[in-house]
Amino acid sequence: MKTLVATADDVGLHPGMTLGALRAHDRGIVTACSVVANGRAVDEAVERLRDRPGLDAGVHLTFVGSERPLSPRSQVSSLLGPDGAFLPGFRAFAARYVLGRIDAAELEAELRRQIERLLAAGLELVHANSHQHLHVLPRVFEIVLKLAEDYHIPWVRIPRDPAARRSLNPRALEIAILNGIGRTARRQVRGRRIETADRTVGILDAGRLTPDRLARILKDVEGVTELVCHPGVGDGELAGVYDWGYGWDREMAALCDAGVKEALRAGGVEVRGFSGLGGRTPPI
Repeated sequence: MKTLVATADDVGLHPGMTLGALRAHDRGIVTACSVVANGRAVDEAVERLRDRPGLDAGVHLTFVGSERPLSPRSQVSSLLGPDGAFLPGFRAFAARYVLGRIDAAELEAELRRQIERLLAAGLELVHANSHQHLHVLPRVFEIVLKLAEDYHIPWVRIPRDPAARRSLNPRALEIAILNGIGRTARRQVRGRRIETADRTVGILDAGRLTPDRLARILKDVEGVTELVCHPGVGDGELAGVYDWGYGWDREMAALCDAGVKEALRAGGVEVRGFSGLGGRTPPI
């Protein structure tokens, strides 16, 4: 049996990202979303999610990307740059991590605050992941597993995108490295009360999903597969804030495309949320 969970990331980071995720759920194949607790539009996002009980909410742990912490700056200084915001991205964080300059207690405190903010707002969190997938770094992942168990979050994302094997560009190399880190994370999951998908697709094509790309990606669905996606509304406004080169509008339209839905039916792929999967043993 093939099952797809389509997860829209970055909900609550910007109103346009939230709206894109909601439309891709209402009209398309999105069944889950990842909420940024320290996003500038998180309160509006939580209000909108209350009207969609069929859309599984999760936490999109965010500790890079120049966002601001929920913790007092003095309590999480090892995570911040000189401007008091988180480090700009994966490379900056990884460099500090490798040098042993990320304080684990500070990181745990910040991530705990992010989870608790969403729970206090009334969201039921059934999955967890992170901005730029930094949560799978081994020492960070131990913290995330502990928090997932503490707050009864049953599903945690571990990257495993087979598309990286079919390309030779720098982005594919980055995803191949991420897949390698993910293999270590899968070993860390062994024996824990945590579930993870068999595959995680769409990472290589983040922000560039089209109906044709989706049809190709969906051929990689095996067992329980999570599709990572980034729908949005208002490319012009979003690009003015986030210089990622994403096509948010196009990705939202692709997730609602009738041809994509037909491809799923033809391929015998059932689209569900995490909460509809029940208990299972994650593959190692």
